[in-house]
Amino acid sequence: MTTDARPLAGRTALVAGGTRGGGRGIAVELGAAGATVYVTGRSSKEGRSDLDRPETIEGTAELVTAAGGLGIPVRTDHSRPEEVRALVDRIDEEQDGRLDILVNSVWGGDSLTDWDHPMWEQDLDKGLRLLRRAVETHIITIRYALPLMVARKSGLVVEVTDGNTARYRGTLFYDLAKSAVIRLAVAQAEELRPHDIAAVAVTPGFLRSEAMLEGFGVTEANWREGAARDPHFAYSETPAYLGRAVVALAADPDVIAKSGQALATWGLYKEYGFTDADGTQPDFEAHWAEALEGEYGPLGDPL
Repeated sequence: MTTDARPLAGRTALVAGGTRGGGRGIAVELGAAGATVYVTGRSSKEGRSDLDRPETIEGTAELVTAAGGLGIPVRTDHSRPEEVRALVDRIDEEQDGRLDILVNSVWGGDSLTDWDHPMWEQDLDKGLRLLRRAVETHIITIRYALPLMVARKSGLVVEVTDGNTARYRGTLFYDLAKSAVIRLAVAQAEELRPHDIAAVAVTPGFLRSEAMLEGFGVTEANWREGAARDPHFAYSETPAYLGRAVVALAADPDVIAKSGQALATWGLYKEYGFTDADGTQPDFEAHWAEALEGEYGPLGDPL
């Protein structure tokens, strides 16, 4: 039995890459909507990943439970098929084969992204590792998780990306990674449509992640002070905004109509009416048109 306040009560979700940032925001909002959420990643209380950040899957799972859902942390390296297979087997056993929502949010490419050099001057090993982390992990995850959805002929797959247009993202390996997961959503939509399973790509605007806050020398409590360094930061959004976009999609009984599309928080809030954590409705597309289009050109039409 669901209510408007808990539209995902009784549903099971897997947020791959739910340790921090957008993945954490999605996991917590799925929990607030009543879902049981498996939170996976490489950073746990047992040890940090090579990213060496303090956030953990256990921390996210605790936030999920505190929000009203049930958070279940499972340390998983999504580049290792055997670990992903074991994860899905556990979900199958514990949830009686039920997996309603799969969110592919694995990234881990910040330290591998080179914004300063053309491709032919970049470290090839780092570039290829970025693609393995940001794309291969998604492929491995859907390979093992989708059979649970197909067996029940229902579900939603969300590929988290950066940007929903064909606009070049500034550096080759990063652009390939973010574009590739959009194509993963397109491909899955085609193959999953006969099974009544939807697949979409979703992008936030200027995401105010933990790392972004640190980079600006602010916290969520005083984040607006970061606009002194970059005025565009004033138009940023929290991971909760992205999470609420995903919840709205998962609760939409007609989400299959959007399957195969690349969607954005700035479009979805207009349709579903959700707000950010502070009650505002950031619209980075509108800000781009007003403040950035003259310098960088149009953001581009959605793919």
